[in-house]
Amino acid sequence: MKVHTMRRMAWFGLAASVAAVSAQKADQPGRYWWHTVQVLADDNMEGRLTGSDGYRRAADYVAAEFKKNGLQPAGMDGFFQPVKFDVQRVLAGQSKVRLTGGGPLTLGQDLILGSRLPQPKTISAPLVFAGYGLHIPSMGYDDFQGLDLKGKIIVSVSGGPADIPGPIKSSSRAAQEMIPFLEARGVVGTISIPNPKSMDIPWSRMALSASQPGMRIADSDLQDSRGPMFTAVFNPEGAEKLLAGSGHSLRDLLALADAGKPVPAFPLKETIEAQVVTETEAVESPNIAGVLPGSDPQLKDEYVVFSAHLDHLGIGEPIHGDKIYNGAMDDASGVASELEVARELHINGANLKRSVLFLVVCGEEKGLLGSRYFVARPTVARDRIVADLNTDMFLPLYPLKDLVVYGGDESSLGPELTAVAAAAGVKVIPDRQPDRNIFIRSDQYNFIRAGVPAVMPAFGSEQGSQEEKTQMEWLSNRYHAPSDDVNQPVDLAAAAEFNRIMRAFLEKVANDSQRPAWNASSSFKRFAAH
Repeated sequence: MKVHTMRRMAWFGLAASVAAVSAQKADQPGRYWWHTVQVLADDNMEGRLTGSDGYRRAADYVAAEFKKNGLQPAGMDGFFQPVKFDVQRVLAGQSKVRLTGGGPLTLGQDLILGSRLPQPKTISAPLVFAGYGLHIPSMGYDDFQGLDLKGKIIVSVSGGPADIPGPIKSSSRAAQEMIPFLEARGVVGTISIPNPKSMDIPWSRMALSASQPGMRIADSDLQDSRGPMFTAVFNPEGAEKLLAGSGHSLRDLLALADAGKPVPAFPLKETIEAQVVTETEAVESPNIAGVLPGSDPQLKDEYVVFSAHLDHLGIGEPIHGDKIYNGAMDDASGVASELEVARELHINGANLKRSVLFLVVCGEEKGLLGSRYFVARPTVARDRIVADLNTDMFLPLYPLKDLVVYGGDESSLGPELTAVAAAAGVKVIPDRQPDRNIFIRSDQYNFIRAGVPAVMPAFGSEQGSQEEKTQMEWLSNRYHAPSDDVNQPVDLAAAAEFNRIMRAFLEKVANDSQRPAWNASSSFKRFAAH
């Protein structure tokens, strides 16, 4: 209790200090935004793991800022929407996995056991290689066609054919799509092999994530699997052992993937035997929601959502002696962007036609769970939500010249943001790394699945540029690492420019007489019909 009290006192002291500095330097571009990042990514927040005391302190801070910036509570409990979670932690030191032909596997070195879906206590099942593991009926593509799947563990590599758009490939990999499909066909497990060319972080750091707890929403209606399913990620450096005796090599399969060509599917000789030891608990953690009411008699009951996620990874395995995964760019930066925009609108007495719902969610790092819960159990009328503008890890590491807009080709929001960016001298460029699956890896995807047009902009870079090198070095060294903290170099002027673009974009969407609309060519407009 004494330690808890001291931590809360330290937090209030830091918040007061930041408020004072912000008041003194509010005229300096990006200063308010950066000091908000400093509050949320301070060691006192302990990495803001969903369900933790540190997360709750951060949520209290966000709610206080919402109130100060003139927003009205839009949760179920003031600004808060509580969400209950089931938590699973895999005890790697007590678990065992082996190939019947190849012998024992070393957890952490050879593979990482998944923790989001309930793991079976024991399993013995043959393997089958299913290419990219994609099932896309709308494109006439199915890696599972002709395979005997019942009782099998499927193995697949990341990627997909170059002639299938990245968002469609990404969407087919989403748990909401894939897990029910696999369960219906009797699949008992999955093993994914990352393509080294599209891995955000090196395997050595991925292995540290084995200590991270997995979560799923406690509400059974919002769970992907109806029973246990063995899940694992296999180190590509040793994945040849999965293919032993099949007549295929991983090197050849990855060469096909790198060329964007179809990858064959075939039975494997090996069988996996595993004993998985887990511990479980239940936690509760809130989304935070505040509304800036609209002014137009006809449009004020419609909502433009501005979203970001507050959670990060909490306290984990130490790297260079640091065990707090602060999550400054991922995603204190996005929450700070929301607060900056809300602050500017409040100061300037903005009079927007539609209402704006500022939404800060939990559980993003555990599978987009907070936004999934909000979309399924919204605190405002679901059919009145017209758009989601999401910001997550937008990475202001260098001057802002280019933006990538994930989801920008799917609806009228893309051209609108392109026009706003162009007015600021910023160019929108295509996503050159679709196999990183960014389209489905942040909270806008849950709004898309609910039929709501949504986009997520982030800093882009031209191929071969210094900016691209800077971004890739950040991913390799800081993404999901303790070094994503407030000591890293950040371009404050670039962050301020991004926030100005987001504010102008938000105002444009909120004041437009027409709702955002899906493009006729978008495969995701099908969700609107549901």
